[in-house]
Amino acid sequence: MSGPFGLWSAKPCHGGRATTRHQGRRARPLVSDGEIVLEQSAGFLMVGPMTLRFIHSSDLHIGRRFANIPQPADGNIRGRLMEARHTVIARLAEAARAQGAQHVLLAGDTFDTATPSATLVRQTLAAMQDAAGITWWLLPGNHDNLRDAEPLWETLSRDAPANLRALTEAAPVPLGDGASLLPCPVAYRSGGTDPTEPLADMPSPPDHMRIGLAHGGITDFTDSGEAIAPDRDRSARLDYLALGDWHGRMAVSERVQYSGSPEQDRFKHGRRGCCLGVEIDAPGAAPRITEIETGTFLWQDIDLPLHAHQDAGAALDAALPAEGRRDRLVRVAATGWISLPEQVALTRAADRFGPEFAHFDLVTEALGTQVDTADLEQIDRAGALRLAADSLHAEAEDDALPQAERTVARDALARLYAYVREAAE
Repeated sequence: MSGPFGLWSAKPCHGGRATTRHQGRRARPLVSDGEIVLEQSAGFLMVGPMTLRFIHSSDLHIGRRFANIPQPADGNIRGRLMEARHTVIARLAEAARAQGAQHVLLAGDTFDTATPSATLVRQTLAAMQDAAGITWWLLPGNHDNLRDAEPLWETLSRDAPANLRALTEAAPVPLGDGASLLPCPVAYRSGGTDPTEPLADMPSPPDHMRIGLAHGGITDFTDSGEAIAPDRDRSARLDYLALGDWHGRMAVSERVQYSGSPEQDRFKHGRRGCCLGVEIDAPGAAPRITEIETGTFLWQDIDLPLHAHQDAGAALDAALPAEGRRDRLVRVAATGWISLPEQVALTRAADRFGPEFAHFDLVTEALGTQVDTADLEQIDRAGALRLAADSLHAEAEDDALPQAERTVARDALARLYAYVREAAE
């Protein structure tokens, strides 16, 4: 006998019924030696593998423009970042095949805006259609919520390929014959309520695994006004709650998980994007979760503490990753104190190494400059240049000025020193 999860065999049951465990309001089939035993009133036990496998992902934000990333005159980093958000669809499909999963659950914000272009939508649908044998389940999130993105969801419901399901209603849908998917679509962007409240009352067959799908913040880590209860898995009798909205990977509990974005988009989480391969053997069984790296780009913050009489350029070189620079966006935060010559060496090293990265930013707001009289005399012993240097030095050391103005003065003094030294060499 076959089913959606594998082959089944019928075995006689002594006494006509099987013993089942009960937890809460649902019967829990027995698990023994990797086989699931389901109760049958006809005097037979149905024994066989029942493992449900799926991919959990969220926050693809297809169409994000990355206007906050400077575009070099001779580069196209924004275009590369946008393309990576599209090609991650194929990487999610590859992850599903590698895990033996037939379903990819996308927990909201598949699109970055409520009004993506028709071309973007058609290309997204085509990419998902190309993943033969995989069903995509799309949930409205904050950015592509039901109210603001109503035309989008109408298009998806009307034009979606056969292997895509738009989850626009808070109502259970079968995820194969042995599981129910319980979606909680976001109606509008700033609800201020718990979007998972309907889960507690959503019905499902007593022998089904209950898989929740929602988008929003957990009360334990957000001040946004959204308030998903961290124990929603228990109150709604869920076997797994797949969440979106938090772009980093986070395990709230054994059954409540944020996959994070499969392609990162900010300096915050310190790792490439991933998705989750989820396996559940039976209702009530603990989920087995595998993190699968899917991201192309790594957004990386690097601390660079410096001190006087240090080779600042060499220190920067040592702090930077040696490999894979083209696919890394790097933000280096320099701290401490260095001299004017060391600051020039640091700037030159940044100019030399920076173009090797997808994006490079040297942040020096917390870096102080120790200026000696000898350094100022190398600019000029007297005259207009020395007056300018003394003025900039005074502004850089003036505690009464805003930090931003002091930083500008310090950087200008370093540039003046560099220009003079270059002219003398």
